[in-house]
Amino acid sequence: MLMRQWPFRHFVTSEGHDAEMAVRRWVETDTGHRIPNHKMKCCNLHGHRYRWEIEVRGETVTQSGVSEEGMVIDFSDISRILKEHVHDVIDHAFVVWEGDEMALRALDEMGPDHHTVIVPFIPTAENLARWAFEQVAPHINSVYGNKMWVSAMHVWETPKSCATYYAGLSV
Repeated sequence: MLMRQWPFRHFVTSEGHDAEMAVRRWVETDTGHRIPNHKMKCCNLHGHRYRWEIEVRGETVTQSGVSEEGMVIDFSDISRILKEHVHDVIDHAFVVWEGDEMALRALDEMGPDHHTVIVPFIPTAENLARWAFEQVAPHINSVYGNKMWVSAMHVWETPKSCATYYAGLSV
């Protein structure tokens, strides 16, 4: 059998670090919300099949013989964290702003078993992207000794509509 070695070049930044890589992973949820002051349909109670897509940047693990060798982060670690801190919190839930008294009254009528998540912001895709970023970033950023970090959280509300929250933004 003829074996050829792939002609890999090792890329190094001007600071002497390995070149940065980015990986993405996502989970999906079925989640309801309402935008109370919206001028069109979104002022009604409705839901979406959300896609929560996280982007992690960093250097690949170069330690020989470890499970994560050649990776920025193991995709299974990303999946576990997204599932625990986003999916399991709001899948098949209704996310409602704490100031939306009309929606809160309607949801209260659904009874104590209704999965309602009350948040301190209007649940737009933009605000949900920031919320999801804040839920997962502390867990991802600490996995491999700060060799990588969450750089962005993309929230797809529809197949054509996405809001992105980037690391380091202050609002």
